[in-house]
Amino acid sequence: MSKVLFAFALLVGCGSNADDLGVGAQCTMTSECNTSLHESCLTQFKGGYCGLAGCTHDTDCPTDSACILHTDGNNYCFRTCATKDDCNANRDPINEANCSSSVTFVDPQNSRKACVPPS
Repeated sequence: MSKVLFAFALLVGCGSNADDLGVGAQCTMTSECNTSLHESCLTQFKGGYCGLAGCTHDTDCPTDSACILHTDGNNYCFRTCATKDDCNANRDPINEANCSSSVTFVDPQNSRKACVPPS
């Protein structure tokens, strides 16, 4: 029984989480993002940004992200956040994203913020 639990712990410990591959992670190519969730590396943002382009609602986005109308006129799935630390677990300091409430959520809800990558 203990061998099974140990093997399970190793498996869980080796799995990817949102900070490893999820929306908001820094990237240089799509293979660095969670492609099983159809994320791509949005290279138009400084440092790259794992996410999705072309969403129409939050339901088009992975868990812990929301559909945002960006200032460039396109919709993207950006990671949701409470603080700036939520945005930068997998980003270099020079490419930090900001946790901002000054974004346009496609599906508005009160008191939400999103991680906005540097342009």
